[in-house]
Amino acid sequence: MPVRIENQTCYFKIDDNGQETSRAAATLTVITDSEKSMSAVELDGQRIYITEVEADALTVAGATDGRKHLKASEGDSVI
Repeated sequence: MPVRIENQTCYFKIDDNGQETSRAAATLTVITDSEKSMSAVELDGQRIYITEVEADALTVAGATDGRKHLKASEGDSVI
């Protein structure tokens, strides 16, 4: 899990070595990457992809929920 939340401060793993960066939840916006159909947070120009559980946890901690619902254009999609 690349996100850890403690007292409305969110810690994100930003590399494979375990390096983290932190932000106050209130300064974050959870977005939807339409091309990847995933939720993400942008930090210092880098997009950190997160699960929906993590996205929900961030919004509960105080992040803005900027996600949008995607609709499938294919007739055989399960969405």
